[in-house]
Amino acid sequence: MLIEEYEFGKIVIDGETYHTDILVFPDRVRDQWWRQKGHELVIEDLKCVLAAQPEVLIVGTGYTGALRIPEETRRQLDKHHIQLIAKKTQTACSLFNSMMQASRNVVSALHLTC
Repeated sequence: MLIEEYEFGKIVIDGETYHTDILVFPDRVRDQWWRQKGHELVIEDLKCVLAAQPEVLIVGTGYTGALRIPEETRRQLDKHHIQLIAKKTQTACSLFNSMMQASRNVVSALHLTC
């Protein structure tokens, strides 16, 4: 997977364009990713991420960084031995690409707006 382009409300991955929040796995994209609490990431929003057991979860917190990650979500990821990196989405996309090139087991949860 290669994130080719990101701008507010739009992302291009391996030639496919998406306009909704997404989860990016090493081998697939899950689009239309909705969260229970909008701009707050709860562990229930990440069930398929937990099942994939990545080393690293990179959360793109949005164009301006509006997505919040509560301490309980952070604790649960730590409990599952998943390193959390939270950055604005532009930076998160770059980090995802770098980790993929380094053959890391990484998943990215990307909020495309706000």
